Amino acid sequence: MTAQIDVDILTADQAAIELARLAGILAGANHDYHSADDPRLDDATYDALKQRNAAIEARFPELKRADSPSEQVGAAPAEGFSKVTHAVAMLSLSNAFDAEDVTEFDARIRKFLGLGPDAPLAFTAEPKIDGLSLSLRYENGALVQAATRGDGAVGENVTANARTIADIPEKITDAPAVLEVRGEVYMSHTDFEALNSRQLDAGAKAFANPRNAAAGSLRQLDSRITQARPLKFFAYAWGAVSAPLADTQKNAIDRLQAFGFATNPLTALCNGPAELLTHYEKIETQRATLGYDIDGVVYKVNDLALQERLGFRSTTPRWAIAHKFAAELAWTWLTGIDIQVGRTGALSPVARLQPVTVGGVVVSNATLHNEDYIKGLDSKGGEIRGGKDIRIGDWVQVYRAGDVIPKIADVDLSRRPENAKAFVFPDTCPECGSEALREPGDAVRRCTGGLICPAQAVEKLKHFVSRAAFDIEGLGARQVEQFYTDGWIAEPADIFTLKERYSQGLQQLKNREGWGEKSATNLFHSIDEKRRIPLDRLIFALGIRHMGEAASSLVAMHYGDWSTFETAMKKAAPLEGAAWEDLIDIDGVGSVMAGSLVSAFAQERERASIDRLIAQLEVQPVTRPDTSGSPVAGKVVVFTGTLEQMSRAEAKARAERLGAKVSGSVSAKTDILVAGPGAGSKAKKAADLGVETLSEGEWLKLIGAS
Repeated sequence: MTAQIDVDILTADQAAIELARLAGILAGANHDYHSADDPRLDDATYDALKQRNAAIEARFPELKRADSPSEQVGAAPAEGFSKVTHAVAMLSLSNAFDAEDVTEFDARIRKFLGLGPDAPLAFTAEPKIDGLSLSLRYENGALVQAATRGDGAVGENVTANARTIADIPEKITDAPAVLEVRGEVYMSHTDFEALNSRQLDAGAKAFANPRNAAAGSLRQLDSRITQARPLKFFAYAWGAVSAPLADTQKNAIDRLQAFGFATNPLTALCNGPAELLTHYEKIETQRATLGYDIDGVVYKVNDLALQERLGFRSTTPRWAIAHKFAAELAWTWLTGIDIQVGRTGALSPVARLQPVTVGGVVVSNATLHNEDYIKGLDSKGGEIRGGKDIRIGDWVQVYRAGDVIPKIADVDLSRRPENAKAFVFPDTCPECGSEALREPGDAVRRCTGGLICPAQAVEKLKHFVSRAAFDIEGLGARQVEQFYTDGWIAEPADIFTLKERYSQGLQQLKNREGWGEKSATNLFHSIDEKRRIPLDRLIFALGIRHMGEAASSLVAMHYGDWSTFETAMKKAAPLEGAAWEDLIDIDGVGSVMAGSLVSAFAQERERASIDRLIAQLEVQPVTRPDTSGSPVAGKVVVFTGTLEQMSRAEAKARAERLGAKVSGSVSAKTDILVAGPGAGSKAKKAADLGVETLSEGEWLKLIGAS
């Protein structure tokens, strides 16, 4: 794709193709953000694509498209609202991403105005609210019209909805005869959480972040819905005005405040880039505690006469710029550390954070991985974060990229509370009180409670019904948790007795909240359909540590049916002998995985739970490939060295289809060693044991693939 080619080496043809691609992506992103209130592209990606588009246009100005993203502001007004043509266009701002961009912004203005580097030049700096732009038109002091930005020239008439917002006065005094007040509609973090809670209680979709909630609430066709939503408004600019408000930006903002509008108290006057950057850092450190979302700081030339001289480009003013925060990073307070217990007993620490929006998502939790990570150490004992540990009360930097789980990237020790204590990782399970042990070589501490641990039990049940396991329609993680909490199921076997226990009598599934006769009947039918289960899916569903889908498939293929598998696990219990050797000889199954598998069948309580489950099931054997006539059926084959005509995975799959058993090590049971260039100790051992050794070509000839 041309998106991977550096702009400096693009050909004209490649540039034209890339500009078309970018125009399509960014137009869709503008629609999602401004019209649908459901952005699917994160801010960092959007900004990077827009910067790339601008760089290509700068290099190939003759290729600039009529629908160029650099000429777009917002998106077309949505259907359902009447249209409002703005008397003064509502333009967007150009962006700064680092200190150098801010210094260049100051230098460009001085050059345009003919000001020397030492001439006084004041700016205002204010938080950039992450909400929905709104223009309010007042005539003779009365609110007559409210409109969204739309595409900058034409917006949506949302007057009825705007009148429901308490921060927007219906009348103002001592104002010019015509005044368009501009600002941002937003929602506070507290109100956002309460709204989402109500949404979920009503069975409706939760909003991703306060900006989406505010935009979706303001752009309702029914103003009664808007009235029920807790919207707020900050004023920070103006459009059409019949008489000047003031001589400076700061004085004009103060006058808007005198009219009764809420203005941002963090707005400050700054002289030059150094003061702008200092104020930027001050606002950034307060970001998580403001109670509302901001995504940067806006700088504007303070003198309105100079603003007039500077004027506008096609879509942005020359006299203003938005200094954006890094979209994937944010600072906030760590308010607590909780320990969660997983289905394998792993104790996982989770950071509880003062909510902050990172990459378009409200983040209130972050993974802390394990106890070493909290101490500032990696898995090998080396320092991370400069060796800084993590403590409750710390001011921490949160990192999130795409769908990656949020992490703690850094700790500001200068803001650490004096009474903050080093976190002591528990050595007992917080759920059941059982001892939590950390085995040598394991980065994770684990609860030894097994099935008596409620956290492990419910997580194992969730895994049991997951898509790759039993995949019972109508029985997901939420339902499992409800049934477990209410004592309806405690182990997998209980799922298959739900019908006999709760389809009749005083307690019936159909009478539970959220259930009816049809949904209950459907669930019982789905459960019955899963009584027939292939061996590989059953092994995976048991949730045995280290037994993923691939490993479960390997083991099932090796043993074929439940009876053979079960008998082998019993015989392998001593972790030695023929059955044990046979198990660890399966290619892809090492001693750690094998030990975990055998241990599950050796523990009395866990084995009893498995037996109760099997009594409810018909376990289907794994269908083996037809290997009649295969020259290697039943033979144990080992591949070593470099294979030149096929990958190791392809060689293994082909051998297994022909009925061979592929092993990872050479032993007396090995029938054939296929040795490519670089074969080492395995080739020597095969020679010592008298194992037949073939080249890759000889192997392919043997199986008829040459």
